[in-house]
Amino acid sequence: MSWKALMNAVVRSVCALALVAPGANIAVADQTVWQTEASQASEPIVFRTVLVEDEVEAPAAAGAAAARKLLEALGDAPLQAVVVSECFEDLDYKEELLRGIGSVIPAERIYGTSTYGSFTHQGTGGFDTVSLLGIAGHGIAVSAALVTEMGTSRLAFEEDEPLIRERLHAAGKQLAEKLPRTDQDRLLILLADAHSPKNQYLVEGVQKVVGNDFAITGGSANRNAGQTFVYFQNQAHEDGAVALMLSGDFQLALSGRKAMEEDEVISSARDGMQEALEGMEATPLSVLAFNCAGRRGRLQRPEEELDAIREVLSEEIPLFGLYCAGEVGPLDPTEAKPGVLCGGSGWHVMFTVIGR
Repeated sequence: MSWKALMNAVVRSVCALALVAPGANIAVADQTVWQTEASQASEPIVFRTVLVEDEVEAPAAAGAAAARKLLEALGDAPLQAVVVSECFEDLDYKEELLRGIGSVIPAERIYGTSTYGSFTHQGTGGFDTVSLLGIAGHGIAVSAALVTEMGTSRLAFEEDEPLIRERLHAAGKQLAEKLPRTDQDRLLILLADAHSPKNQYLVEGVQKVVGNDFAITGGSANRNAGQTFVYFQNQAHEDGAVALMLSGDFQLALSGRKAMEEDEVISSARDGMQEALEGMEATPLSVLAFNCAGRRGRLQRPEEELDAIREVLSEEIPLFGLYCAGEVGPLDPTEAKPGVLCGGSGWHVMFTVIGR
């Protein structure tokens, strides 16, 4: 590399790092725990989303392009964390994608999961698409934890339910106990290799630590063709789970709806989104939507469900939607348990509105 090229590379790296908020692994001996600096109540909170399709089978280029678009959308807001939803086949392509994202954004900021696709206000995307959620601003803090070797990825629910329950209860409890906690904790995002109905037991394990009334949302990794990967600091893991804790001076409104037929999928998405928005007493900053891939499969056009959401959700509010193999959040009123805010299930769309 020439001296000029080397200096240009250094300048690009410094410019990228200037947009990143401070953070560190809090336990040097444990590289599965991480957090940013504490949130500051008077400082801004910024969410932005991007959706990029790889049209030329170049996952690294798609990842880098998505990361650059995200940083551009965030502007001067210091980046706290990025959540990745990707739908690329085979680990080689997935790792190329992650390398592309990591060429623009520091690896310690990158978390996520393999999915059946994503949706934002831009539209819906399936195979060979990546969507990123950027969480930024000093008004919000993020902590993260990882557990691996949960011991359930190859167990069949019908044959091994008691063992699955035992192991996922233990894994969920371990995951939640690892998370650094503050009195400003508001929302736990759970991403796991634990498809429905296994995901319910993982949620129950987490609730042993955070309580039944704590807000939890998330989804299960794509279970087809061995694509069950979760991402922690830009590294892929199987048979594991990632938890992200969002902390700060913000409010939440949540809703969940179940549907298994085309018309009900569309109407339940509209109704669930409307309920969550009506429950938000502050100004909405972003919406997280963890949706069942089975619901999408019931539609002639996946865009129909998104259209129903967009009927009630302003384009000014960033939407980050994922198609999952099991969802976490408030259960449909027909399945909700008294005194328990959130659970794990399938055939649901789970909405979380974050506002301030």
